[in-house]
Amino acid sequence: MLKKNDEKINGFLFIIVLPLLIFAMSYYGFESSYTRLKISERTPDFLFSSVYAYRVIPNYLSVQMTDLMFYLINGPLSFFRDFLSKNGTPFYHGLFLMNSVFFILCSVVLNMIFKLKATPFLLNLNARRIIHLLSVFFIVLTQYAPTNCDTIALFCYLTGVFFTLKYLLTHKNIFLYLLTGLIALSTLVRETACINIAFFAAVFFTIDDLKKGNYQVIWKLIPLVIAFLVPYLGLRAMLVQDETTFVEGFYINRNFSSPFNLAGLLFAVTVLYFIYKLCADKENREVFGKYLFFCIPYLVMITLVGLFWEIRLFLPLILTGIIIVYHQFKKTSEI
Repeated sequence: MLKKNDEKINGFLFIIVLPLLIFAMSYYGFESSYTRLKISERTPDFLFSSVYAYRVIPNYLSVQMTDLMFYLINGPLSFFRDFLSKNGTPFYHGLFLMNSVFFILCSVVLNMIFKLKATPFLLNLNARRIIHLLSVFFIVLTQYAPTNCDTIALFCYLTGVFFTLKYLLTHKNIFLYLLTGLIALSTLVRETACINIAFFAAVFFTIDDLKKGNYQVIWKLIPLVIAFLVPYLGLRAMLVQDETTFVEGFYINRNFSSPFNLAGLLFAVTVLYFIYKLCADKENREVFGKYLFFCIPYLVMITLVGLFWEIRLFLPLILTGIIIVYHQFKKTSEI
């Protein structure tokens, strides 16, 4: 009994408390050129224009969390007012609180994923915790560029990965339905919802099936694609404003001329290369290769309208690579 309680306490400390402390260090212990959000009293207006306007769920939560922090600072937490004022604005504290909740949820989902038919290496608790901690560090590393949508989008994405792997293991349609609904919902968070489709295709799509005339995976992909396109195009049809655009800007020239952006690209390529080298089994290498192939549209968009220096854009691919390395795909690849 005492041993079980000890394991629960250690799990709580490792999965929730430790990641939260590291996350707080990134928001309040380090400074960078991206922390201009720290001086915004209210939710910045630019979040409601350009491509950010389509991220309706994060923007709504940002407004609500900012109002909550104003209430807390001027009410129940008024004795902390001076301390909080020195370390950020109501908007920034609300941003931290909101992202902390979804960051912890990401940690919990990762722990659940690493327990799903893991390779023998992860059957060792200490080994699983090391890989889990490495994944958490990758998430925290990207927070030098804090946003109101990335952590929420990452939670949705990891949950989608969990549903895909559960469907792979159980073949229960409930997980396919949950994945479809999640993609539709998470498209209102960020466009990276489409990568869940890439992961599902990477797990289930095989050339051999197509050669045999087995098109089941195509029929299963169609609802996922529709679940992404309907809210994606619907938002762009409804939010028609002069200042609202499909993208923030085109940065391809800056990506290949700035040493910072080239360093970000080199970082992503190096990490993904070593993750591929960690794939011990043929099945894992194939899934990872297919995943990167199906992510080509996303990588093209990063190149055109994103900045390589913001390595948060590569984070879903890095975490997915780690998941693929330590998941047992043998004899489970048939749909």
